[in-house]
Amino acid sequence: MIKHLFIALGLLAVGLGVLGVVVPGLPTTPFLLLASWLFYRSSPRLQQWLLASWLGKYIRNYQRRGGMTAAQKAGAVGIMTTMVLLSAFVFIPADSVARIIVLVAGAVGALTVVFFVPNAKNDDI
Repeated sequence: MIKHLFIALGLLAVGLGVLGVVVPGLPTTPFLLLASWLFYRSSPRLQQWLLASWLGKYIRNYQRRGGMTAAQKAGAVGIMTTMVLLSAFVFIPADSVARIIVLVAGAVGALTVVFFVPNAKNDDI
């Protein structure tokens, strides 16, 4: 029963990780790391599939470096900020509460990257 729950949660985490590639403020790597751990506990075949897929590069880079480099963090925050501002001020009406939600979620996402994602052991990797 637990094995099937972990597989389902792992697949959900992969889906959220894929969404994180295109949705501003939604992280990619933490969801993929969670999926990898869940698959490790439940299905080595799915874990190997994840690591061999195009998403595996996020996991391998994070594992190899032990975090994100300062340049990666700056790039991630820059892209997130651009997409959040574009979404909030171009695509969402001015009088919408959705604008506030998008701005707050974007700020939380950016701060999470800066303060909670570990710094890479070596910045020049």
